[in-house]
Amino acid sequence: MLDLYDRRWQGEDLREDEFVISADEKSQLQALRRRHRGQPPGPGRTRRVEFEYIRGGTLAYFAAYDVHRAHVMGWIAPKTGIAPFEELVAHVMTTEPYASARRVFWVVDNGSSHNGQASIDRMAAAWPTATLVHLPVHASWLNQVEIYFSILQRKAISPNDFHDLDCLAERVLSFQDRYNTSAHPFDWTYTRDDLNTFIRRLGNHAA
Repeated sequence: MLDLYDRRWQGEDLREDEFVISADEKSQLQALRRRHRGQPPGPGRTRRVEFEYIRGGTLAYFAAYDVHRAHVMGWIAPKTGIAPFEELVAHVMTTEPYASARRVFWVVDNGSSHNGQASIDRMAAAWPTATLVHLPVHASWLNQVEIYFSILQRKAISPNDFHDLDCLAERVLSFQDRYNTSAHPFDWTYTRDDLNTFIRRLGNHAA
């Protein structure tokens, strides 16, 4: 996976018509409607947010982030699962330049929507040019789409104050569109050598 971020796979450089997608879902996104309107910040005072709220339900946001083109393609679903993840994959794989790509690598964690050998087999059967690459267990922090989710949370969702799920979905997708107008690839510096150094340090510590 770290080699893919560096545009390499099995010791060979990726071609121009080969792409790397970092994908995951942001689950349990809540629409919390505050009982009273918040107050904007003022001189000597931070923003104030009403602590009482009415729950408006939850939704899931599935996103595919093109690591080297800094482009996000997202999908709203009522909940997580295999079917909505496959809808996201279908949406991406039928859109150019991925529809005519030589290979499209999908980097994912081990969440239930896309875990195990079965998920690899499903993707290969449905999309022969797609390759599913799983992160190690407990290594979701290496998935670049998680950086985008963090930006989305800070800039568009927090503090959570939405009248209903439609308003929440609209905010999420509107932010996605805006992000795509000016985004640049993340300055990813963690490499295979960094990981090997860390593993050696762990080995020395265990000894």
